[in-house]
Amino acid sequence: MIKFSHAENRQFASMKWSKTWIVVLFILLIFTAITVIPLLAPQDPYRIRMENRLQPLSSTHWLGTDHMGRDVLSRVITGLRTTVGTSLLILAVSLVVGVPLGLLSGFVGGWVDRVFKRVVDAFMTLPDYIFAIVLSGLLGPGLMNLIFAVTAIKWVSYARLVRSTVLTEKQKDYIWLSILAGTSSLQVVMRHILPHAIGNVLVMAALDIGKIILMIASLSFLGLGPQPPIPEWGTMLNEGRAYFQMAPHLMLVPGIAVVVTVLLANVLGDKLRDRYDVKTRTEE
Repeated sequence: MIKFSHAENRQFASMKWSKTWIVVLFILLIFTAITVIPLLAPQDPYRIRMENRLQPLSSTHWLGTDHMGRDVLSRVITGLRTTVGTSLLILAVSLVVGVPLGLLSGFVGGWVDRVFKRVVDAFMTLPDYIFAIVLSGLLGPGLMNLIFAVTAIKWVSYARLVRSTVLTEKQKDYIWLSILAGTSSLQVVMRHILPHAIGNVLVMAALDIGKIILMIASLSFLGLGPQPPIPEWGTMLNEGRAYFQMAPHLMLVPGIAVVVTVLLANVLGDKLRDRYDVKTRTEE
């Protein structure tokens, strides 16, 4: 039986564990965004007080109130669960769908890979935003329709990335040696090929969080996302348009929230890319 050296085993183990910790951090981020952060809202984000409408920043309402007297700070904090939580949910579903399909297409090949390529080509005919607007328009406004529309677009990129990684790795000698040693196809994929794909997938996922947030906010701004009174950053931007001159904070606050969150997501993606990008490490 052919065995790998202790150094190679340690390398694979360290790579697997480091990437596992990144996955754990993503899960914790999802949990925090959905459950913990909205509890920090100082007031009820749904409570309407028309006598307090369009108030400026004050000690009672740190970021003012909107056109219905609701506390803007509370709605922005609660909107984190809708915008970021929905983005992470879309990302998770896209990974669950795209990664296995990419592994299957790349490793099996043949007619499975040909069918996969035709399906991917069909999804790639239109740019992401155009496809999302068309699909959301056909399905109608609403949170679930928005999740389905964006997921239907995003899974393709992960499936293509994983497929290309599989096609590269399965031609290497250690894969053939493992197969000759009697390792099953499933074990080869899970032990050797998937660990190489996870790093690239995590980098793309971290960079995609910002793109998905922008897509959700854009669709919600157009009225295709969650409907009022659900606090969502894109919907809040749309609601604040009519009052921009008298109450600019209604657009500035959710706009800044979107920008800051996207920038943080891009920084995380850059760090992961520096950590797992082989080409970058080689050049250094």
